[in-house]
Amino acid sequence: MDNLFIQHTITCSRIRIYNMYQLLKGEIRMLVSEIDENAKYIKRDLTAMLKFRDKKSITDLDLRNKRVLLRVDFNVPLDEHGSITDARRIRYTLPTIHYLLNENCRVILISHLGRPKGKVEEDMRIANIYKRLKEYCPFSNIYLAEDCIGSDVEKMVNKLKPRELLLLENPRFHPEEKENDEEFAKKLAKLADVYVTDAFATAHRKHASTYGVCNHIEEKGYGFLIEKEMKFISNCIAKPKRPLTVVLGGKKVEDKLDVIKYLIGVVDNILIGGGMAFTFLLAKGYAIGKSIRDLSKLDDVRQYMEEADTSCTNIYLPRDVVVCDELDYPTKIENVPITEIRENHVGVDIGVETIEKYKEILSISKQVIWQGPLGVFEKEEFENGTKEIARHLIANHIYTIIGGGDSAAAFEKFGFQDEVSFISTGGGASLEVMKGTLLPAVECLSDK
Repeated sequence: MDNLFIQHTITCSRIRIYNMYQLLKGEIRMLVSEIDENAKYIKRDLTAMLKFRDKKSITDLDLRNKRVLLRVDFNVPLDEHGSITDARRIRYTLPTIHYLLNENCRVILISHLGRPKGKVEEDMRIANIYKRLKEYCPFSNIYLAEDCIGSDVEKMVNKLKPRELLLLENPRFHPEEKENDEEFAKKLAKLADVYVTDAFATAHRKHASTYGVCNHIEEKGYGFLIEKEMKFISNCIAKPKRPLTVVLGGKKVEDKLDVIKYLIGVVDNILIGGGMAFTFLLAKGYAIGKSIRDLSKLDDVRQYMEEADTSCTNIYLPRDVVVCDELDYPTKIENVPITEIRENHVGVDIGVETIEKYKEILSISKQVIWQGPLGVFEKEEFENGTKEIARHLIANHIYTIIGGGDSAAAFEKFGFQDEVSFISTGGGASLEVMKGTLLPAVECLSDK
């Protein structure tokens, strides 16, 4: 009996050891496979992009009972009557505003509106923003200044009580704002003890109220909106869930080339659409008729496509396009293969075959970043490409970041803005983050 028991014990031990060996072997195979998979991607230097983590956020600042100059971006769209048609940028800053009020701060808000080119434009006054802000902050006194600098503004600031707000007039009424004039920045800094920026959409600009003012205020940090924007976009690049696909569109190819250069070897797929696609098609030798193109960027486009061919990144171009005879008042609209674009054709959207191909690629993607519409979506006749791809992403619950600008405008037009994972408030700023840079308006903030 003892021998039988010993033999049984030895047999069971062998089985357990064998099973452990098989399990370990499987885990090693998975680890090796993961290493092999990751080895094909280029490791970009993410130091600059991620340096925002070393800067002070609003929760790191000594704010209690302080005067705080809060740079926001309330540059919202207005209709012909001056009414706000989309107030998301205002709503998204409310957590930062409420946090400051809870800290017993006197809050001085500053934002530009439109492009007044250094002079007063009545339709770009902040008064329309003031009315909406009062609706969002009904329990706080809010005052409106007639300028953003000067003795009258300083008097209004000095009269502010804790938990009250003062909204300054459009700083772009002064040419010194965009010039990042030091004296102008000093006058802004004179209004506050602490500076907080929550203006992500202008964080790539070196203007007086976004950058220069930081040279004259010791305590400065970023708000909750900028923190959210930076985390969403940088995490997608630094720690992507694969396959990671980037959709690039819009008119200007020059705006996206640096992004493409940076993302080759980093992302799995780049889908090209919009007006910029025709420069790519021209670089590949296709006739593009009267479609928009940038001849100065052809060599760069060819170079990046060649680099992509030897990397893990697949760049996809349209297989067919929607063309018309005249953009403003088209009399003939048709869907044609890219080999059949004629001299009188103007390309206005991606075609039906391209839509299906792009859907196929997106269906297997774990994360998507979208920058720029795929056609002239403002016109109903040419919105199909952008609308169908957007609808597909939402219907299939694919994690998608929309990079602000015209992409965000398209989602709003289609009524999809609340159905996507995240919509950035800044097109240009999000592009800069995607290029791996630290935004100037974040770079100038206090280190932790």
